[in-house]
Amino acid sequence: MGGEGDIEAYDIYGDEVLTELIRRDRYLQRVEDDECQLVQDIEAKAEVLRQPLYQFLWGEMLNHGVCVPKHSARGMALLQTAAEQGSAEAMVKLAEYYYSGKLVITDKNRAVQYVLPAAANGDIRARLMLVRLFGEGYGSPRDYELGYHWLYNSYFDDSAQHKQAMSLLKMLAAKMPESIVKRAQQPQLYTQ
Repeated sequence: MGGEGDIEAYDIYGDEVLTELIRRDRYLQRVEDDECQLVQDIEAKAEVLRQPLYQFLWGEMLNHGVCVPKHSARGMALLQTAAEQGSAEAMVKLAEYYYSGKLVITDKNRAVQYVLPAAANGDIRARLMLVRLFGEGYGSPRDYELGYHWLYNSYFDDSAQHKQAMSLLKMLAAKMPESIVKRAQQPQLYTQ
C-alpha cells in the first residue's frame, strides 16, 4: 500500500462534515486538497439531487472558480436556490455578499432579509451578523428587540465569539430604549 501507482480514493463529504467545513470556511480549500476529484459528485448532488449543502458548495466553487471555470451568475443562483430551501449557510453567505458588495451591489437591507430567517432558526453566525446590521442602522427598528433577544440568549462556541456578541449587543442597545433592552434580555420574549 502507498506505493507508486496506487490510486487514492476520495469519499464525497457527509452533511455533518460539509457543514463543519462551511462553518470553519474551509470548504473550498478541502475541494482543492482533494485534488478536485469530487467535482462531478458535488455537481450531481447540487444539480440533480438538489441538496442545499451541495448547492451551496457547487455555487461557491462556481463563484470562485475552484476546480471549474468561474461562473458567478450560476453560482449565485445556486446559493439563492439553497437559501430558498432553508439552508442557513446559503442565507448567511448571501447576506455576507450583500453586506460587502462582493459579486453583487452592496445592499445591507437585503443582507438583513437573507440573514433574518437563519437567525430566527438559531444560527449563531446569522445572529451575530443580524445584530451587527441592526447596530449599523439597517433593517427595521421594530426588529431590533427580537435580534437583541436572540443573540443575548444564544450559546457561544468560544470566548472570541462571546466577546464579539457582547460588543455587538452594546452597539445595538445604544439604539434602543433601556426598558426594551431589559425586556429583550429575558429568557422568554413576550410581545403584546
